[in-house]
Formats: sequence, structure tokens, C-alpha cells
Amino acid sequence: MRIALTRSITQGVAGMALLAAGAISASPVWADCGTVDAACEIESGTYHIALPERAGRARIPAVMFLHGYGSSGAAVLRNETMISELTDRGYAVIAPTALPREEDGPRSWAFLSSFGRRDEGAFFEDVMEDVAGRFNVDQEDVVLAGFSAGGFMTVYLACAHPDQFRAYAPVSGGFWRPQPESCAGPVRLLHTHGWADQVVPLEGRYIGGGRFQQGDIFAGLELWRQTNECATHAPDRRWKTGDQLRRAWDCGEGRDIELILVPGGHSVPKGWGNWMLDWYEGSDLSQ
Repeated sequence: MRIALTRSITQGVAGMALLAAGAISASPVWADCGTVDAACEIESGTYHIALPERAGRARIPAVMFLHGYGSSGAAVLRNETMISELTDRGYAVIAPTALPREEDGPRSWAFLSSFGRRDEGAFFEDVMEDVAGRFNVDQEDVVLAGFSAGGFMTVYLACAHPDQFRAYAPVSGGFWRPQPESCAGPVRLLHTHGWADQVVPLEGRYIGGGRFQQGDIFAGLELWRQTNECATHAPDRRWKTGDQLRRAWDCGEGRDIELILVPGGHSVPKGWGNWMLDWYEGSDLSQ
């Protein structure tokens, strides 16, 4: 775990209740705070959390999942398919909420310093300290993931502070132009993207009337290969799983990169939670 995010890249358990009537035995468990309707509050912000059923008996691994532009931590927990995929395998899901970029504006993450109303890395650190004490979450066994704007935040934090989380798993989010010239150190990274994504196209696009440019996802992957000191740009493995196209680079211990392309558009694909955990845990299913 690390201290506060720099201002620039270049620079016991609380009481629990079942999610809903009729939930099956493997359903996620909800804390007294952090439910869809009641956020957990700390000095630097708020978050929601869903816990696996083994909560309270052992240190709990977790996925911190960052919502997209204009969304919220509560909305993350409404993705019941993804939440169940993660909690069924024993992981807590931590869903922080971003601040409005401007007063009364849509919520979004301050992954660029010009967007900053809060040091997001320091906020995530505060959240992790709170969930460790309140819910017995293992701070050393956490994946940072995020969708769209949450994916942008994920890669920028990974670039600036690779040791803050054990691994990083952006969905439909990469660097913006100009992308960082270098990153602080190697990472484990799984990037998932829709082939037909028009909101965050693989090649990037201009937004905000031309004021901003989303970057090219493949240029971002090149930066990660350089950061991980991969021996070659060519992937070590190329394969297909169902309708997924996959490429993987094994650049040494703690330096693996994997790309999953799916045929859909701008969304978190059904099944992503299991794919991500297969990769994170080193399952043969990800080989």
C-alpha cells in the first residue's frame, strides 16, 4: 500500500444482512453501512461494499471497483451479476464514489490533475484503511478495477503508484493524450475492451469540443510493455475463448499483461468478474 497520489503522472465485522429476499445461499452479504441505500462515510468521501459469506472468519481479499462518469458506488452494487461473480468466489467488492468535477456537476474521477478536487489515491488509501478495520478486508490482497472513467483512473493510478494495489484491471478505459512518457514501475494488468466500443474507441477520440483526447489503447499497452521491461512487443500467447480474443505478455514475476477483446460495446461484459479472478489467481482457465 502507498501514501497519497502525486498531483501528476509526469510528476469485528459490522452486522450483516442478505441482499434481498429469495437470495441464494451464495449471495453477497451487505454491511450495515455500504448497502445500495446507505453509504459508508469517511472524512475524505463515501463508499459502498458487498461482502462474501465467509466475512468475519478470515481476512478477505477484495476488488475495489471504480464506477464510470456520472455514476456512483451504489450503482456499482446494482450490477448484481458482477457482484455475485466476485463475492461467490470469496471477494469483497468495494465501490467508492467520485466527487462532482464541478459544483453540482456529474461525478467523475480526478485522474488528471486539472480535474482534481481530491487526491483520489489518498482517498482510496483511506477507504482501504476503513474497510480493513471495519470489515476485516486484507489490504495486501486487493485488485483495483474500474469501468470507463473508472478505467482511466485505474491506469493512471497504476502508472503513478504501481504498488498501491496487487493488480489492476481496467475495463474500457486507458490513458488520455498526451499519455505519460513513463510509469513508476511494473504492474500486473488485465485490460478488457469492447471491439465495438464507440464511447471509448480502441483508437481513442476527441471529446469536450476537442479540448481532450482519449488515447489509443494499443499505445497504452506499448507503454505497459516498456514499463514491465518485456523482452519483446510480441505477445507470449494468443488464443480465443468463446467470442473473446486474448493476448498475454509474461514479462517476469509480477509483470504480466493480458488483453481481452470482446465483440460488444461500452459495458462491463457478463462474466468479466470470473475472467478477471481467473487471471488474478493464475487459473489454467486464463492460459
